[in-house]
Amino acid sequence: MKKIDAIIKPFKLDEVREALSEIGVTGLTVTEVKGFGRQKGHTELYRGAEYVVDFLPKVKIELVVADALADQAVETIVTSACTGKIGDGKIFVTDVEQVVRIRTGENGEAAI
Repeated sequence: MKKIDAIIKPFKLDEVREALSEIGVTGLTVTEVKGFGRQKGHTELYRGAEYVVDFLPKVKIELVVADALADQAVETIVTSACTGKIGDGKIFVTDVEQVVRIRTGENGEAAI
């Protein structure tokens, strides 16, 4: 099993969620986060005063999928989250050793 963490632009969330549902992803966790990479933030004007926004709003999506679905899930996220502009985000894929569904006690892929 693989855990996929994707950091994307917030307005792309619905598009990514729908695309993942279409390929068979049954659940995910979404967290509103802030951060920066090469984009390095930007300056904004508020009531005539200029200030620097160091951390930009992003959305972090976490999902665990079977090994067979991992590459397709990553490609689906890349395709649906891409705007072609700086700050589109990153995807991290890690191995998952064990998953347990608390309610039923199911283990492994049956618990996903």
